[in-house]
Amino acid sequence: MLGDVQTNTVSPVFVGRAGELAALTDALARAAAGEPQALLVGGEAGVGKTRLVEEFLAAACRREAVVAVGGCVEIGADGLPYAPFATALRALRRALPDELTEALAGQEGELARLLPELGEADRTPNDEHGTARLFELAARLLERISVVRTVVLVLEDLHWADASTRHLLTYLFRTLRNGRLVVVATYRADDVHRRHPLRPLIAELDRLRTVRRIELDRFSRAEVGRQLTGILAMVPDAELVDDIFDRSDGNAFFVEELARSVECCGDSSGLSDSLRDLLLVRVEALPENAQRIARIIAEGGSTVEHPLLAAVAGLTEDDLDEALRAAVGANLLLPTPDTDGYRFRHSLVREAVSDDLLPGERTRLNRRYAEALEGAPSLVRTDERAARLASYWYAAHDAGKALPAVLRAAVEARSRFAYSEQLRLLERAMELWDDVPDAVRTTLRPLDHAEAYPGCGCEPSEDPLRYLDLMAEATVAARFGGDRERALTLAKKALRLLDDDGDPLRAAWFWVQRSLMMQSLSRGDGWQELATAEDLVRGLQPSAVHADVLANVASWGALHRPGAETLVAADRAVEYARLVGEESIELHARLTRGWLTIDAGDVEAGLAEMYGVRDRAEELHLVGVMSRAAINLPSSLESTGRSLEAVAAAGHGIEICHRHGLPESEAWVRANLAQSLYSLGHWDESLAAADAAAPLARSRKSNGLVAARRADLALARGDFEEAEEQLALNRRHLGLHDPQPQHLICPVRHAMTLAAHQGRLPEARAAFEAQSDTGLPPGTQRYALPLLRAAAAIEADARGLPATDPGRPAILERIRGHLRRLPALVPVWAGYGVLIEAELARAEGADTPDHWRRAAEAFATLQRPYELAQVRFRWAEATLAATGDRTPAAELLREAHAVALRLGAVPLVENIELLAGRGRIALAGQDGTLGDEPARPAEPVPAVDAIESFGLTSREQEVHRLVAAGYTNRRIAEELYISPKTASVHVSNILAKLNVSSRGEAAALAHRFRLYTVG
Repeated sequence: MLGDVQTNTVSPVFVGRAGELAALTDALARAAAGEPQALLVGGEAGVGKTRLVEEFLAAACRREAVVAVGGCVEIGADGLPYAPFATALRALRRALPDELTEALAGQEGELARLLPELGEADRTPNDEHGTARLFELAARLLERISVVRTVVLVLEDLHWADASTRHLLTYLFRTLRNGRLVVVATYRADDVHRRHPLRPLIAELDRLRTVRRIELDRFSRAEVGRQLTGILAMVPDAELVDDIFDRSDGNAFFVEELARSVECCGDSSGLSDSLRDLLLVRVEALPENAQRIARIIAEGGSTVEHPLLAAVAGLTEDDLDEALRAAVGANLLLPTPDTDGYRFRHSLVREAVSDDLLPGERTRLNRRYAEALEGAPSLVRTDERAARLASYWYAAHDAGKALPAVLRAAVEARSRFAYSEQLRLLERAMELWDDVPDAVRTTLRPLDHAEAYPGCGCEPSEDPLRYLDLMAEATVAARFGGDRERALTLAKKALRLLDDDGDPLRAAWFWVQRSLMMQSLSRGDGWQELATAEDLVRGLQPSAVHADVLANVASWGALHRPGAETLVAADRAVEYARLVGEESIELHARLTRGWLTIDAGDVEAGLAEMYGVRDRAEELHLVGVMSRAAINLPSSLESTGRSLEAVAAAGHGIEICHRHGLPESEAWVRANLAQSLYSLGHWDESLAAADAAAPLARSRKSNGLVAARRADLALARGDFEEAEEQLALNRRHLGLHDPQPQHLICPVRHAMTLAAHQGRLPEARAAFEAQSDTGLPPGTQRYALPLLRAAAAIEADARGLPATDPGRPAILERIRGHLRRLPALVPVWAGYGVLIEAELARAEGADTPDHWRRAAEAFATLQRPYELAQVRFRWAEATLAATGDRTPAAELLREAHAVALRLGAVPLVENIELLAGRGRIALAGQDGTLGDEPARPAEPVPAVDAIESFGLTSREQEVHRLVAAGYTNRRIAEELYISPKTASVHVSNILAKLNVSSRGEAAALAHRFRLYTVG
């Protein structure tokens, strides 16, 4: 049990808050049962949050829970990255040294970024995944340490939290699923104004069902009376209760201060109405040295260490001890055992004392703090030193001293993956830049950008630091920290400054950053920016920037313009990266080259390269390359028909992403897994994979990909309402800003299929024609061939309708033209080619059983059960139409039916059952019987059998034929010489008998089963 919990409030009586305390203790009970709990406790300053938490922690200790408390630190605008987590982890380390060591599991090097006492942080390269990795490791550490005992983690004063702390807390609240853990975060609600950075976090956490929020109200008059009774150790007069209740407005802390004044003065009538003056009364009653110490501590931060305080105060040891004893005895200051320092009992008093300082006094105090810390760095903890020194010098208004300190703090923040704090510090450095003497600026050196971010164009140099160096560092910090808008703004500003600079490498690097942000923010496809960068480096000597530009050009081309030209660009990127010794860039370029090689038909060589890149990236611990390989390798395997191997690669990728805390990458991998499981006919598992990807998806593109996977399943299972919803989600997330084939072609196929099922053939055809005009070039086979198959099938289903026949030949010719231009270099692409040819023949009324036999042979070895079932259905249909031979048709239908039933492919099941009914073929058994009716001799099956199976009368059949041809009720009435009202009644009867809900569905059914022929 941890012994740092103490009660320091004036009142010995805990008043009210029964419901709130019950909620906290209920969370404790749930956590003890193995269900992690997350709670937010909010309320205005002084309302009693601390007292409530103290009571809860006392209850937790009584239940033998391990308690760890950490507070956010207010230190200017710079912030201390992860301050409350570091304090809490120190507490856990003191309480559970052996358990924490075991739970670290050899990850001390990475977790040292949170708690430097664990040792030297490892040399993992900085990248945009670094923060996510650190967060994942922290979450798993807390889960492991709370496996066998309940752990309560309290993070206080979240309104002062740095951005990294806020992000880590959000990650914990989103991802904690195991362990006996309670995480409680408190914040001051009245400080969270409209633009406060905590406000969007609270709104986001409110949407999480796993987070409970507790808001503390002020005390009622009766509760104030009970509080005063406890403080005064007597029942107060009703008049005094009324007076203090009116003046405090039920704020617990103000009640205490007013009650203390009553104890000192005998009544409250002479007190100032100003709360600030009320809070300063107790300070002004202290001896002079104690007042001086209070002012020094108020300006030093939330907590000031005793050695640092002694260095700044300049008092003798005896005088300092006497002053501190007076302030602590007055319950103004509290000792902090874990830091051997002091803090104010309540932050409101500290703020009042700090606000009472004169400007010059504040400046001098901060200078003394800075000089003391600069002269003796060991006065504060290692992880706080750089940030606090930067803050003190900045507040001392000494730009020449502040700038180097701020830059050192920025480097420290970067090393801890605290990119948001790094960005704020760098922006402060840019603010100070013009006020710093030239003599100081010339002593500053670049911040080792090349080591941190290969290819940034900021190689180490003996030249002085430039303003553009700061902008480059800030741009990357903003991107890695997730503030892409700020990164784009910085890149644009830098490029304006570079207009007359004559530095093509630096300009090219900023253009690449701008391209990345344009794509990430869905502002465009980023090509113009990349093309500009490529022009800038053309003809220059090979460099890391040159290699990085070429690698990005190749990667962009692989996504947008796959083909031979892009493969050449990937080769050049690999060559340049090798020339300049940038292996990280080389591996990225090789990964791109691998999948382009596969698309070009050399599957074995391409896969070998991709596997090689994956293994080398894992060996070097290059998480950025590992995450790309985790996504691209399963996708490439799936595109070549190797779905089982793709599932295995996806499993490996999920493990990599999960281990390194990469939720966005994991969402992509799981979505790719869903596609491979769909291909293999494991549709329930495919849906589960898509559902698992959804909460991990962070970007518009990954959310769009999840919607696409769900749309696949919904269409195949006949859930057209769900399909329509997912298609709308896909379009909303992806839009048309970034025309990648994978983001455009698949939604077009979904839209065509949905429109055709709903009888909107012109709309389906228009969607295909639009995509056809855009193009389906070589390299897009994985997306284009399924689209062509869908277009051919739609035309085949609509064959024989007068309203659509005139446009069909042109559509079919378009399909054939695209098919000729798409090389069938792997078996699955060749299989689709055979299938498309069969559908084209069916669309022209020329398909034969042999067409479908060849398609079945092509798909028999491809592990695509759904496509094979569809082919067998069409093979049976063609066999019955050509020969009427039920025996082979029955076998084909039974095999297709069994697969369709298992998959839940409702439209295919219905088609098979209707065809079987028309052909009098039994699907339930193998004896060729249907119920008790003996098998009949084989005979051709006319379309009229199917018509009659729906129970339509002759007149209804005539009306249905015209509905299928697109006639309105008025035109039907004119054609059949009946009234429009009678036509309407017939249409209603037809819809009921066909069990469809619209004219479009009735027309689609007629098209699908060729119920009517046209002479």
